[in-house]
Amino acid sequence: MVTPSLEFVGTATTVLQLGPFTLLTDPNFLHQGQRAYLGKGLFSKRLTEPSMQPGDLPALDAVLLSHLHGDHFDRIARRELDRSVPVVTTDAAARTLRRWGFSGADALETWQSTELIDGAARLRITAVPGVHGPGPAKHLLPPVMGSVLELDDGEGTVHRTYITGDTLFRPWLREVVDRTGPLDAAVVHLGGTRALGLLVTMDADQGADLVELLSPALTVPVHFDDYSVFRSPLEDFVSTWERRGLPGRLRTVGRGESVDLA
Repeated sequence: MVTPSLEFVGTATTVLQLGPFTLLTDPNFLHQGQRAYLGKGLFSKRLTEPSMQPGDLPALDAVLLSHLHGDHFDRIARRELDRSVPVVTTDAAARTLRRWGFSGADALETWQSTELIDGAARLRITAVPGVHGPGPAKHLLPPVMGSVLELDDGEGTVHRTYITGDTLFRPWLREVVDRTGPLDAAVVHLGGTRALGLLVTMDADQGADLVELLSPALTVPVHFDDYSVFRSPLEDFVSTWERRGLPGRLRTVGRGESVDLA
């Protein structure tokens, strides 16, 4: 079976290869200098160039969308992605995507699962909790979900990856491993994003807290330097990792690069 891997496109956009399954996460193809709409009249300018555009993508089995923000599903994705490909996302995002003509949009409630099947291989996608804004501010931001992807080769689970989505650290995220089991890899959304003065994605310290809480065998940070609202660069997370001696291995990946998740 193909070794699980992640190709980093930029922001939270990755191409995941898990056994026979190919998934695209949080499709964001805006070019450097363009602005993403974040809702409530807020915009953020892209500071980097993505490594590919929709026409460069391999054949996809599904798109995994943590939430509907302009830096996670942009106007290029809306215009150019194949609208028949399944999009696994929140209920709020699925309703909007179906209105846009994405007939395969599939809503998951927290802890609900769906499966992709290819012969004996199965990929179970389970929606797990996340919170994008602190306190009452969560009502100003779209609902967000994390995802646990479990690859079964027909004889049992052979790989488990957690994608955090744009969540803040909360101790109750321990339930992710309590319910699904130990993690082979965690793809962690960082950036220390600030909106209206509030922290709305994990900074270096919160990301480290999550790694300490869940103890994945491998951590791959994404979502750290692409937009002007990001305040916590990758270097902060790397230095925090080294200072705190976090469990497992850390693998950083540049745009256009791939990393094994095994």
